[in-house]
Amino acid sequence: MAKTATAAVRMYKSSVGEIEANRQAIVALLNARLADSVDLRSQVKWAHWNVKGMHFIQLHELFDSVAAHLEDQTDTIAERIVTLGGVANGTVRESAARSGLKEADLSASDGASQLKWLVHNVAHHANALRQAVNESDDLGDKITTDLFTSVTRELDKDLWFLEAHLQS
Repeated sequence: MAKTATAAVRMYKSSVGEIEANRQAIVALLNARLADSVDLRSQVKWAHWNVKGMHFIQLHELFDSVAAHLEDQTDTIAERIVTLGGVANGTVRESAARSGLKEADLSASDGASQLKWLVHNVAHHANALRQAVNESDDLGDKITTDLFTSVTRELDKDLWFLEAHLQS
């Protein structure tokens, strides 16, 4: 997993009680996780649209549920960035360029094949969020730490639902 870049980011005035140096680092950390979240949501929706096979409706609905959770999580991350005076870099192109996720397996169509790459990418995102919990805590931002903890907890549950389909 790549270390989060802490290069200067465009910032606006904010009265949120974080010191300037930490605000920039926290915004960079949040934007890195935002890129993965936007990318993952688009991948899950792709799987939702294109799944085939015996368990079509069950997986179609599951993937849609996971995508909806990711949509809420993405919005929460982006709004925290802007709350801190940063700019949420969340367009599809920005996210694709910055995402740490592997590309979806676009040749997969049956449920088992789609579940395998989805589990990998959801786990990658969850583990990057776990690291972000530690990094934001090290930066002294308990609010962002709590946000990352909450998002990770929700994503872990979705990961469990996805993995359960691959276990015998």
